[in-house]
Amino acid sequence: MIEVNIHEAKTHLSKLLQKVAEGEEVIIAKAGTPVAKLVKVEPRPTRVLGSGKGTITFTEGWDAPMSDEEIDEFVGE
Repeated sequence: MIEVNIHEAKTHLSKLLQKVAEGEEVIIAKAGTPVAKLVKVEPRPTRVLGSGKGTITFTEGWDAPMSDEEIDEFVGE
């Protein structure tokens, strides 16, 4: 873990980000008090359009208007 002050972080941001990419954690401090932590972000998995096809089914009338009683139950009245 590396700890730097704000001025140093601004001056050497590119180098610090390279360290973070290599797995190092960087703490940024103001007057010796930690205020932020830079950590590596793992890439999100790629989403494939249509990959869930066939996993969700809708019953007949799923989109019918709700009754007054159902609305009251839904909103908690």
